[in-house]
Amino acid sequence: MIHLRIVAPETIAHQALELLCAEAAVINVVHLEGASRKPAGDVILCDVAKEDASVIIGDLKELDIPAQGSIAVEHIDTAISDAAAAAEKAAPGLPSDAVVWEEVESRTSEDTELSFSFVLFMVAAMQIAAVGIVLDQPILIVGGMVVGPEFGPLAAICVALVQKQEHLVRRSVLALAVGFPLGTLATLLTALVLIALGAFPESFDETRHAFSDFISRPDALSFFVAFVAGSAGVLSLTAAKSGALVGVLVSVTTIPAAANISVAAAYGEWSDAGGSAAQLAINLSGIVLAGVLTLFVQRRYYVARRRRHLMDPARTGAGLPLGRSLRGTTQVPALRERKKDREGAERR
Repeated sequence: MIHLRIVAPETIAHQALELLCAEAAVINVVHLEGASRKPAGDVILCDVAKEDASVIIGDLKELDIPAQGSIAVEHIDTAISDAAAAAEKAAPGLPSDAVVWEEVESRTSEDTELSFSFVLFMVAAMQIAAVGIVLDQPILIVGGMVVGPEFGPLAAICVALVQKQEHLVRRSVLALAVGFPLGTLATLLTALVLIALGAFPESFDETRHAFSDFISRPDALSFFVAFVAGSAGVLSLTAAKSGALVGVLVSVTTIPAAANISVAAAYGEWSDAGGSAAQLAINLSGIVLAGVLTLFVQRRYYVARRRRHLMDPARTGAGLPLGRSLRGTTQVPALRERKKDREGAERR
């Protein structure tokens, strides 16, 4: 179940109440008149079956609530209620397959910032992976994969391409375009210093380092693993399953490939550096391609469901038209005024 906290002006709040109370997938509707002070208005609390959460939120957006108030979305881990079971049964599909698109957009948007901490994590991840490559220690290579924050911008690129959000694509690409080069350069400098201090060996024999050999020699399986991992990563993101996401992070060699570019360059092994760069490009492209395809399929399913929902008679109680959406139109303010005039006439 998904919990919604809605803040809206009185007129819009009553429209939202009409809508929520008429939906079988919505329960525990609570109306607190005048409870909000900033912004001023009513507060509505309700629980929605996860399968219908984005559909219902879409209706609330049509009522212009985000511009006049707010909609907060929270997950309910446990709901002990026959009414909750009935609400989930009324919503077609399975909760485990449901996607709350507003939550996905918010989560990926937060992970696209080119922040100081993002760059530090990129640098730290590559430093750890570089030590693992030189020492041929898989546990350190895996540690670098887990620390790396690059999947956030990659997932955001996938979401932005499917949702056609150019600004989000630009922000995500910028984070990756700055983060990878800075991390690689910092790791190169660190490797040179450690070689000079004797902490790293003076020469690097790739025949004795099976893991770096795999990283610097990409093949068809490299793309296959990246593609499958990209699809699994997006699925774990939309299903909010962090355990599966961790598994994805340790299966694709983006961070080790970038770190191996630095290690190979520090030892003058330019062919290995080029191979690692190719591995990095293959992995990044495979993840993005798989992510876009996976999200596109999920989005098409939601769009079809949303179109069917537009014919729901419950929309008429909130003053919303059947068969079409008011999103992106100028009709919402006019709709609100007509509703207000009608209520005033009824009171008179």
